[in-house]
Amino acid sequence: MEIKGVYATPGYSGFFFDDQRAIKRGATQDGFTYEGDPVTDGFDEIRQAGESIIVDIELADGSVVRGDCAAVQYSGAGGRDPLFKADEYAPVIDGPVADELEGRDATEFLTNAELLEEMTVEGDRLHTAIRYGVSQALLAAAAEAEKTTRTDVVADALGTEPAMEPVPVFGQSGDDRYTNTEKMFIKGVPVLPHALINSVEKIGEDGETLLEYVEWLVERSQELGPDGYEPRFHIDVYGMIGEVFGAPYDRDEVVEYFAALEEAAAPFPIQIEGPMDVGNRADQIEAMVELREGLAETNVSVDIVADEWCNTFEDVQAFVDAEAADLVQVKTPDLGGIHRSGQAVRYCEGTDTEAYLGGTCNETETSARACAHVALATNAAQVLAKPGMGFDEGYMIVENEMRRTIARRKREQLTVDTDEVTADD
Repeated sequence: MEIKGVYATPGYSGFFFDDQRAIKRGATQDGFTYEGDPVTDGFDEIRQAGESIIVDIELADGSVVRGDCAAVQYSGAGGRDPLFKADEYAPVIDGPVADELEGRDATEFLTNAELLEEMTVEGDRLHTAIRYGVSQALLAAAAEAEKTTRTDVVADALGTEPAMEPVPVFGQSGDDRYTNTEKMFIKGVPVLPHALINSVEKIGEDGETLLEYVEWLVERSQELGPDGYEPRFHIDVYGMIGEVFGAPYDRDEVVEYFAALEEAAAPFPIQIEGPMDVGNRADQIEAMVELREGLAETNVSVDIVADEWCNTFEDVQAFVDAEAADLVQVKTPDLGGIHRSGQAVRYCEGTDTEAYLGGTCNETETSARACAHVALATNAAQVLAKPGMGFDEGYMIVENEMRRTIARRKREQLTVDTDEVTADD
């Protein structure tokens, strides 16, 4: 079926854009905003409204499908593309992108997505957010044209066998790290709480505040969680362990702190995302390898998750090849085309590194549902609940999309099996 039209509409995303560098330099909160001046190019304020572009693709039969362009909360940081402004980029989709895609066969998802991935306008590649959103619409178009699920389209494109149970969902609490986490416990969320530990105040001058929080997680999880609840704790520290302790990361003081985190979390596993941020990919990999070797030598079982400087497909490859992490976050908007996220998950197969299909609170319900299909198609280790920082909404969107897709696939398979038996009779 032919693609008849591609249309862009500026919209909002599920959270906000934050100038991470300004926050790390000590910007103080003023209610929901921050005081001070931004330091990252493109920002007018330290915190400003998140933006998206709604992408509609019209097919030859008149049906219309959607994808959403979105960028991460901390745009412009850690080697990412610059701040995504919808009014600036919508004409690119309505113009050159539409010209390239209109008339193409909607069933050729991977071919169309790769074409988009390599496309340039005035010598520059398309912003990652454009590639991300338009490729979601291309995925939906292929599924509509083939009358199948987006999970099956991705699986066919990447040569995978989809999961038949929901991928474990990772809930993020935002700054409301107690109330939102209690909500997660009640719902039995398998991986949690993120916790947004992005300042010395939140981790403690010597890391003591984080240790106390982890102890609280253990106690409260057993008070509120369902019978037999065994959560996996995943905490993003935004490089703050490096800020508190400094290099080298295999020395006794650092390793002992991770051992204390492991003890505080017992009997449940714990994984720490972004333990340090040293400013570039090569040094980040070296620092994380150093930390992992130090932990391995002392049998400290805290998993390390790569985030900062692990943005593109090539970044994921570099971290996996160097064995720099136990998990790599595949930060979906930063990889561009959504098929690239699936390919990044697949790259982890057969290695000692697992893939966490992540993203950002600053996405939309449309992009979150698209990512749920990639998670199922590739059987990722975990998938982020998104968008927003309220937890419940994002968890509902991602979990329910996986459940309904699995139910549909099982019904369709049952129909196929029944038809085959009838034919044999």
